[in-house]
Amino acid sequence: MRSSLRGQVDPFIVMDVMEAASRAEAAGRHIIHMEVGQPGTPAPEGARRALAEALSQPLGYTVALGLPALRRGIADLYRRWYGVDLDPARVVVTSGSSGAFILAFSALFDAGDKVAMGFPGYPSYRQILRAMSLEAVGIPTRAEDRYQPRPADLPDAAGLILASPGNPSGTVLTVPELGALTDAAQARGMAVISDEIYHGLSYGDRCHSALEVTDEVVVINSFSKYFSMTGWRVGWMVVPPEMVRTVERLAQNLFICPPHASQVAALAALDCFPEAEANLAVYAGNRRLMLEGLPRAGFDRIAPPEGAFYIYADVSHLTADSVKFAAELLEKAGVAVTPGLDFDPDRGDRTLRFSYARATADIIEGLERLAAFMAAR
Repeated sequence: MRSSLRGQVDPFIVMDVMEAASRAEAAGRHIIHMEVGQPGTPAPEGARRALAEALSQPLGYTVALGLPALRRGIADLYRRWYGVDLDPARVVVTSGSSGAFILAFSALFDAGDKVAMGFPGYPSYRQILRAMSLEAVGIPTRAEDRYQPRPADLPDAAGLILASPGNPSGTVLTVPELGALTDAAQARGMAVISDEIYHGLSYGDRCHSALEVTDEVVVINSFSKYFSMTGWRVGWMVVPPEMVRTVERLAQNLFICPPHASQVAALAALDCFPEAEANLAVYAGNRRLMLEGLPRAGFDRIAPPEGAFYIYADVSHLTADSVKFAAELLEKAGVAVTPGLDFDPDRGDRTLRFSYARATADIIEGLERLAAFMAAR
């Protein structure tokens, strides 16, 4: 069978690490998971209860843009979090944030277009672009810039992806930074996509949406992180008014609609803020433990983790092969971490990402294992 060049995407390395950790667990080992960006908490109780009550009724197709009540609820979230008065007609419910990226890239770009993003950055941006015959252009960012791109560094491209909080860095863009980057991109004729999937997870100032500085932006978010609904595969995007019909036609044909069951649960989750905030308090405690424990173990070159639940560490003084080093940590310490090559194909062989999304007891044990491994190394 013939195969396409665009189908030859790189592996999502963190998923490979998860598979290796799963094999170790199947062999009887206890593995501490610091590799995957998945909350250790379940979906909110109210979301699970709403779905259970809905199961007695048919759950069929919804309209392509999502349940109207859910779109209104998401619009209300922007008023609550950012003071932005958002027309629900601009909200599109999607099959996870991944579905939103596919719709955004399809609506904005033509085959061969270049799309810029900061390196390090979420690896699936690059692979989705490649699968759609688009070219990813990395902007090498610096630790002193908190691994966020600078307006002066923007290349010639059709689009720019911003991420705040960033993955893997956890760093957050301020309102002036968002304004400067979106202004610079728009002056170059670049469409801007703002990945805000970790909003709600911040440990100082609140996260700011690109919608606070411009309406000429596609904003993408999800119920996966703040609402602990990774496996439910329900996200959303906010698009300029003139894009709604284009995205709707694409959504009708590519996805028909987001999962009805997940939309029912997501709508109920919007009333579960106390539970989500309790989870955030756990992450905040885990973050404090990581900021104390990682440097003691020898991982002391880290980005300031202002949001999300990651710490990105420069380990160039420890290794020049992050994949090999991560495999060694898994084998000898029983701790799964993500090699930086997932996020930066040029410099990621000297970095690691640690997630602190799991239970606090796991974080404590993981740090103890890391310290013991490094002391014996």
